[in-house]
Amino acid sequence: MTGNTKTRVAFMCVQNAGRSQMSTAFAECERERRGLEDEIEILTGGTHPADHVHDEVVEIMAEEGFDLSDRTPKEITTEELESCDYVATMGCSTLELDISAGVDVRDWALADPDGQAPERVREIRDEIEERVVALFDEIEAET
Repeated sequence: MTGNTKTRVAFMCVQNAGRSQMSTAFAECERERRGLEDEIEILTGGTHPADHVHDEVVEIMAEEGFDLSDRTPKEITTEELESCDYVATMGCSTLELDISAGVDVRDWALADPDGQAPERVREIRDEIEERVVALFDEIEAET
């Protein structure tokens, strides 16, 4: 994270309505907590975005102080992903990136929270938070 180039981190899945939205919210919080707003750019999107963030995700994230009610799933392109330093997929991606471009791709293989009971969505949320914190630890260690 030196010079004028920000480290780009993307969180993506198919619908961009659950796991990737939770990951993005935790990443934005972590970036701010560590004072890395000028060093890390966060992207999120899906290959086939839904119309809205899943209701159970909005509800469970609100328990932790995150308001995702105004977020809208959006599409993310292969070109955008290939411009990133890190891409975390949620376990539902069939996307194939050109890893020769230097993109560090991780498949987090997370369960889909859509339609799940609140206890299960909380488990997924907590696992996502742990993974995001670990990723930021790793990014900071590499600088």
